[in-house]
Amino acid sequence: MNVVRLVCRHKTALGLAALFIFAVVLLYLAKCTSESLKPVGPRGLPHQQPPQSRHSQQQPHPVGPLEKSVSAFLAVLIVSGHKNAERRSIIRSTWLSAAPRAGELWCRFVLGTAGLSEEEAASLEMEQQRHGDLLLLPELRDSYENLTAKLLHMYVWLDRHVHYKFVLKADDDTFARLDLLLDELRPKEPRRLYWGFFSGRGRVKSAGKWKESAWVLCDYYLPYALGGGYVLSWDLVRYLSLSKDFLAHWQSEDVSLGVWLAPLEVNRVHDPRFDTEYKSRGCSNKYLVTHKQSIEDMLEKHQTLAKEGKLCKEEVKLRLSYVYDWGVPPSQCCQRKDGIP
Repeated sequence: MNVVRLVCRHKTALGLAALFIFAVVLLYLAKCTSESLKPVGPRGLPHQQPPQSRHSQQQPHPVGPLEKSVSAFLAVLIVSGHKNAERRSIIRSTWLSAAPRAGELWCRFVLGTAGLSEEEAASLEMEQQRHGDLLLLPELRDSYENLTAKLLHMYVWLDRHVHYKFVLKADDDTFARLDLLLDELRPKEPRRLYWGFFSGRGRVKSAGKWKESAWVLCDYYLPYALGGGYVLSWDLVRYLSLSKDFLAHWQSEDVSLGVWLAPLEVNRVHDPRFDTEYKSRGCSNKYLVTHKQSIEDMLEKHQTLAKEGKLCKEEVKLRLSYVYDWGVPPSQCCQRKDGIP
């Protein structure tokens, strides 16, 4: 009887030992399997960062290059305001409608929407549903004081969302010959181009709407393309997007851009065919971009182009123009002469 009891106890002990060894083996296999599923870092060690962290390292912007779904040769950004619906309508029916498309152009009116009333927001929403050509910046309140911030916001957005080679920045009182701009841009290398009508002798404003309280650089503005219309290549916009947190803002958005690009090796092309000063120099059939245009001016230019193939019913010169002299100090750059468009 004692012998039987000893045998039973021995079998029980062996059974328990076998179960224990089996459990250890299962735990080991489970551990090995879980380790093999972890991402492997340098030197074959398990990576300690979760997948979300790794994704944010590879893709520093909310929308990376692979997520850009829009492609165009020339992007057109027209700075506008929520009250200027009539101007946007006229531009759609005039110089935007006359432009060749075929995938070459991508055009948007840029508006800040922060602080709008429900009625104003609803009106913009209806316009967007109808035309689909508004670039709305909900984090920005539209005001003159925010123009520089708006400029930077729209360039950052463009860099993150659109594949393009060049961008035309214009105001909603600008008339542009997009067909001619495209013709001139097609053979150009999309690299470090800053093309417009430059000023280098502008006195820093010390009073009024354009007062620059924070300006400490010198007694003149640094050379800049006047903001009624100019063209940038995509790489300069990429530079602005990457540098946005380090850029100072001044009152004038075009002056600010000139300062931001001042230390760079940039191809600055002064072109009198950009009529983009604070008031128009008149009407020339050579103009590519004309600023300070009323609704009536835009309609007349569009109709004349359609009927006669030229911009002006009659060429008119209200002010003399100049060719920028890059070989002298900026204060001596811009001597107005007759015979220049």
